[in-house]
Amino acid sequence: MSVWLAEIWRAWRASLRRPGFLLLAGGVLALGIGATVAVFALIQGALLRPLPYVQPDRLVALGIQDDGFSISPRGYQHLSGLNGVVSMGLVEGISPPVNVSGDGTPERVSGMRIDRGVLPTLGMHLPAGRNFSAEEDRPHGPSAAMLGYGFWQRRYAGDPRVVGRNLVVEGVPHTIVGVLPPDADVFASADVVLPLALPADSGEDGPNYEAVARLAAGAAVGSVAAQVELRLHALAVADGDTDGQHRPHGAGSLTASLRQDQSQLLPLFLACALFVWSIALVNLTNLMLLRALSRSHDAAVRGALGASGLRLILPALAEGLLVGLVGACAGMALSTLGLTLLAKAVPPEWLAGTPLHAGSAAWWLALGMGVFGALLSAALGLWRSRAGDGLEELREGGRGGMNRRSGRLGRVLVVAQMALAATLLSAAGLFLHGLYDAARAPLGFSADHVLAFELAPVKADYPDVASVHALSSRVLDRLRAVPGVENASAATNLPIGRWFNFGGFHLPGGEKFNTEVRGVEPGFLATFGIAVREGRAFARTDVRGGEAVVMVSESFAKKYFGGRALGQVIDVPGDHDQAVPARVIGVVADTHQYSALQPAPPILYMPLAQMPDWAMSMFRSWFPLRFALQVRGNTDDYGAAVHAAMVEAAPAQPIANLHPLQQDVRASTADVRLNLLLIGVFALLALSLAAAGMYAVMAMAVATREHEFGVRMALGAPPARLLRLVLGGGLVQIGMGLACGLGLAVLLSGNLRGLLYALGRNNAIDPVAMLLVAVALAVAGLLACMAPAIRAGRTAPMRALRGE
Repeated sequence: MSVWLAEIWRAWRASLRRPGFLLLAGGVLALGIGATVAVFALIQGALLRPLPYVQPDRLVALGIQDDGFSISPRGYQHLSGLNGVVSMGLVEGISPPVNVSGDGTPERVSGMRIDRGVLPTLGMHLPAGRNFSAEEDRPHGPSAAMLGYGFWQRRYAGDPRVVGRNLVVEGVPHTIVGVLPPDADVFASADVVLPLALPADSGEDGPNYEAVARLAAGAAVGSVAAQVELRLHALAVADGDTDGQHRPHGAGSLTASLRQDQSQLLPLFLACALFVWSIALVNLTNLMLLRALSRSHDAAVRGALGASGLRLILPALAEGLLVGLVGACAGMALSTLGLTLLAKAVPPEWLAGTPLHAGSAAWWLALGMGVFGALLSAALGLWRSRAGDGLEELREGGRGGMNRRSGRLGRVLVVAQMALAATLLSAAGLFLHGLYDAARAPLGFSADHVLAFELAPVKADYPDVASVHALSSRVLDRLRAVPGVENASAATNLPIGRWFNFGGFHLPGGEKFNTEVRGVEPGFLATFGIAVREGRAFARTDVRGGEAVVMVSESFAKKYFGGRALGQVIDVPGDHDQAVPARVIGVVADTHQYSALQPAPPILYMPLAQMPDWAMSMFRSWFPLRFALQVRGNTDDYGAAVHAAMVEAAPAQPIANLHPLQQDVRASTADVRLNLLLIGVFALLALSLAAAGMYAVMAMAVATREHEFGVRMALGAPPARLLRLVLGGGLVQIGMGLACGLGLAVLLSGNLRGLLYALGRNNAIDPVAMLLVAVALAVAGLLACMAPAIRAGRTAPMRALRGE
C-alpha cells in the first residue's frame, strides 16, 4: 500500500510542479461538470423540490388530463365519495385580480377563489385565523376573505389582530378570517383568497378549475384514477358530450401537475448539459491519450527494468484522479456562477421564491462526474496507448509517437466531438432563427411610444356594460387631456398577450362559430396604428341602442367570407338569448395576438358600448380592462400624469400594471429566449471544446510525425504539400463529424416538437440553421488545424532526422 501511495504522491507532485496539463484537463472537465450541475440544481429547485404540504406524496390532482389536470365544478361534485380519498378541494384555475379598499389606499391585487376543502386537504396550518366555514362557502353566505402572507405583511405589517376586521373587496365588505402561511406555494402569488361558494348542485361545465385530493394510507393512484375516469366518462355520456367522452380523465401527482411547464423544458436542458459533458469527456480522453503516449518511452523503460503492470499505470490513474478533483471543484465554481445568472433568467413561478443554489447532492454529483470521468478517460487513454510494442518503443527512443490504432482512436474522438457539437448547435440555431424571424415579422400594430395599464371596474359600482362604458369614456377623456398624449383607448384586450373569446355567433347561412373578440372603444386602431383595409373604424356614435356594428380582421374575412366581409351581417349573441344582427363596417389588418412567432388569429371587434351584458360579465370574471395611450417621447415620463388623471376621473378606482407595451412584445418570446440562452450557452461550450479537441489532436499528431515530415521534406516535398496533407486530414475528420452530427440532429428533431408551438414552426428541421452550423464548425475546425499545419510545413529536415 505504501508503494502505491508513493506512486500516487509522486505523480501528483510532478503534475503540480508543471501544472499546465493539469489546468488544461481540469478546465475542460470543469466546463462539462459546471453545465450539468447547474441544470441539475435548477431541476432540483423547480421540479424535485417537494411541495410545502403535509405528506405531499399523497396529494393528487383530479380531472381531465391534458397538459395538467383541470375539471369543472359539476364534474368535481360528481367525484364525491371516491374510495381511497380522505378529502378533496377545488381551486379556481384562472382567478381575476380584485379591487380592495379600507384600511389603506385602494389598490388592485391578485385574487384566488377556493372551497373550504383545499386547506385541510393540503394540510396547511394558518399563522393567524381559520379556514372558511361551511356557511361562508355557500352562495349568498357571509362575505369572508383570507390574506396572502406577503399582502398581510405589506398592508398590515403582519399584525395578527387583522383577523376579524373588514376588507372591502369589489365594493363589498369582507371579514378577514385567516392568513395563509408564507410557503403556501400554490397560493404564493395570491394576495386575497375568497370562497368559491358553489351551489350544492352546480351546473357549471367549464373546465377552468383544479381539483386536489389527499389519498388514504395505502391507497393507489391508479385505483383513484380509474374511478375518476369511470365517473367523468359516464357524466359526459349522460350529457351527450361526444368530445368529453373521448378526453382522458384520471388522477396524477399534484407535484407533476403543478410543474407541467418545467417538466417539458428542463429535461431538454439536462440533455444539452450532458451533451456538453460528453464532449468534455471525449476531449479529456484525447488529452489523456496524448499524455499517455508522451510517457510511452518512460513506461517502456520501466517495464524493461521489471516494474509491475500496476506500477506502470498508477501514475496515469493518479494524475486522472487529481484532474477529476480539480475539475469537480472548478466545475462547482462555474455552476455557482451559472446559477446566479440562471436565477435572473428563469420564470419566478418555477422556483416559488426558493433560492437557486447547489446543495450537497450537487457536490456529490460533481465529485462523481469528475472522478469517474477523469479515471475513465485515463484508463481508455492507457489502454489504447499500450496497444503498441514496448520493444519497438525502446528502439525508437521515444520518437515512435502515436501508433496506427491510437491515432485512429484520436480521430474517432474528434469526429465524436464534432458530431455532438453539431447536434447542439443545430438546436440553438433553430431557436436563434425563430427569434430572428420574430424580430423581422410585422406585428400588425405598433408598440412604440404606447403606455398601457389595467383597470378592473369595481363590480359593486359598475355592474353592467353601460356603467363600464361610462367609466372608460370618462377616464379616456381625462387621459386625452394629458399633455403629450396623442391617442388613447380602452379594450377588453391589447393587440398582444391575453385573449378573450366566446361562442354563439352565426354566419348569414346559419353556421355557428366561436371566435376571439375584442370589445374596444373608439380610437383603438389609431392608438396602435392598426390599418383599416376596407370600410371605417368605430366612432362615438356606435353606441347601445344604435345600429349594431362590428369590424373583422383580414384573417376573419378570409376564413368566414372568402375575403368579402364588408357589409355582411353576423348574428351576435345578445342578452336574454336574443340574436342581434350586426353589420360588418370595416376590415382591419391582422395582428399577432400571441407573439410574432404565431399566426395571426381571426378576430372580431365589437364596440365596447354594444357588448352584451352577459359577455361583459363573463369577461370581468377573468380579466381586467386594458387602457393604452400613444404618447410623444419616453413612456416612462407619463407615469405620474396617468395616476393624477385617474385620481381626477375615478378617485376610488385603482389601476395596476402601468408599463410600456414593448414589455408585452418582449414577453411574448420570453420562453424562446430562455431556451435560446441555455441551449446557446451549451452550444458555445460544445463548439469551444470541439475546436480545442481538434487542435490538441492535430498538434500532437504533427509533433509525433515530425520525423516523417522531415523525411518528406528531405526527399523534396515542399512546405505547401505538408500543409495540405495536415489540413486535408483535419478536414476529413471535420466533414465526418458534421455529417454524423447533422444526421443525429435530424433524428432527434422529434424531441423538439413540444417546443415548436412557441416558435411558430411545423418542422424542427431548419436547413438554414444547419447550413450556418456546418459553416461555423468547419471554420472553427479549420482554424484549429491551421496552426499545427503551419508548424508541419516549417519542420526542419535535419533536426527531425537527428531526432532532436
